[in-house]
Amino acid sequence: MRKRRIVMSLFGVMICAIAVGIFKIAALGVDPFQSFMSGMDQCIPIEFGTLYVIVNACLLIFSLLVDRHNIGIATFLNLFLLGYITQFTYEFLQKMIVDPGMPVRVACLLVGIIVICFGSALYMTADLGVSTYDAVAIVLSHKWKLGRFQYVRICCDLVCVILGTVIFVVGGGAISRIPTVVGVGTIITAFFMGPLIEFFNQKVARPLLKQKS
Repeated sequence: MRKRRIVMSLFGVMICAIAVGIFKIAALGVDPFQSFMSGMDQCIPIEFGTLYVIVNACLLIFSLLVDRHNIGIATFLNLFLLGYITQFTYEFLQKMIVDPGMPVRVACLLVGIIVICFGSALYMTADLGVSTYDAVAIVLSHKWKLGRFQYVRICCDLVCVILGTVIFVVGGGAISRIPTVVGVGTIITAFFMGPLIEFFNQKVARPLLKQKS
């Protein structure tokens, strides 16, 4: 059972990282947390993978102080791998999908949404720790009882979208580029990631974890 949890955590993180790379190729808006990261990336001139580690290390402190149950193997896999795998995936897809048209971009967006929610469900259900960002919604909903997870997640996502937009503009990002980081894809994920993650939890991740070896 422990081995299965570790495998689910590793694949969940890797799948999420690949999904973010797909979002970037779609250029129709990334998921809410990545929209925040895009704003930070606009302001801070360092490699994206390294910036991701720094920002999530700050969020890690919150979890360590409030609820360490959410910290585990998957947390550190996410912390140290997701940013760099996303960077690699995006650079690879740029070579494979050159100047994609709108139909291809929309297809990438839809695939990205489904994939990131599926990956999130895997490592969250494995219960070996979640990403530092996911931990925030879990603490607010499960520990502080502020509401059901999917609705608390929506609120957290909306905050990230707003902050990401403001930071992106303040950092000198062109107004015309805002839809590539905070666009229709961001809006869709802000309202549907929570419920869709829960769907994959119920239909895939939890049954997979309960399967006999």
